[in-house]
Amino acid sequence: MKSFYLTDAGMVRDHNEDSVIIVKNDEGSYLMAIADGMGGHSAGEVASSIAISHLGKHFKEAFRSMTKVDAVNWIRDVVDEVNTLIFQYEKEHPESKGMGTTLVVAIITKDYLLCGNIGDSSGFVLKDSKLHKVTYDHSLVNLLISAGELSEEEAKDYTKKNVLLKALGANNPVDIDIFDCDTKCDAVFLCSDGLTNMLEPESIEKVLNSDATEEDKVIKLIKKANNRGGYDNISIAYINLKEGDD
Repeated sequence: MKSFYLTDAGMVRDHNEDSVIIVKNDEGSYLMAIADGMGGHSAGEVASSIAISHLGKHFKEAFRSMTKVDAVNWIRDVVDEVNTLIFQYEKEHPESKGMGTTLVVAIITKDYLLCGNIGDSSGFVLKDSKLHKVTYDHSLVNLLISAGELSEEEAKDYTKKNVLLKALGANNPVDIDIFDCDTKCDAVFLCSDGLTNMLEPESIEKVLNSDATEEDKVIKLIKKANNRGGYDNISIAYINLKEGDD
């Protein structure tokens, strides 16, 4: 497997509240994760950093010989711990009230592929050159689309696009959606909404299907999003499952 991840502040924001990681443990399993933080006084950066550092540390230390059911429970437990840590930080730092973060995570082992999310950061798989979204956005706009009150076209200009229905640090307890994915896919692709709000899935798919390296694909997608305006922080984590080891 070959992988690459990158985060970029974009063209408008003066700081980056996203955090991203890809980590491989000594069993050869992979964790990918992106957190898109929110809140004033740098609180968003803190929330996303708490989420990603806690996940990465526990994956390397404790993710060993797990069945699929064990892995699902591990994700839920670690996410609960992250949520508790964010609430605890907010309590100790009143100026960070309102802090929180989205989370999208994938675990890849030789036996299974799991993807989970809270909020509107997205998880995709690439199979037979087609990009398939796995996760479901916990956002007001997505709820309105699902209810038939808003069309996909109308949603692009919807003024409350950033309103989330679920986030770490906002809901307690919090429940992460977990999806059991086809292990025969060609790649796993995670991103924050700074990318999906700027580029159509077809544009992302076209770049991922090119002959470029994993690094060049990620950099090109971020450049394209910035060329469209780069209104938000942009983060990508990408693993090509069909290539050799890093």
